[in-house]
Amino acid sequence: MTQLQFPLPIPGTVDPAAGEAAKADGIAAAQSATPITWAAACQAAIAEMARRGKPFQAADLLAEGLVDEPDHPSRWGGQFSIAAHAGVIEHAGYVRSKRATVKSSICQQWIGTATARRAA
Repeated sequence: MTQLQFPLPIPGTVDPAAGEAAKADGIAAAQSATPITWAAACQAAIAEMARRGKPFQAADLLAEGLVDEPDHPSRWGGQFSIAAHAGVIEHAGYVRSKRATVKSSICQQWIGTATARRAA
């Protein structure tokens, strides 16, 4: 049995702009459903880790006891997006998650911006 292969992408199947738009829509939906008290605690936790100047991931916020587990895992992305757009953190690569529940899947790693580190 052979695999069906197309010589070129089918128009409309590869659309980076549509992918980014779908991502933005998903983050907005998660943010609007996030409990305000958890969001505030998460932003404070991200800011604290940013001031430390070391790379971190969501699991580190939990391990440090800075924030509780959200009611749904999709809450994390929106909070990191808010902090990144606010200039608190910046992307620092991809690493394996430290959380056993996600079986070492790949996750984003963040670091505080120079501005956030100076605030320390």
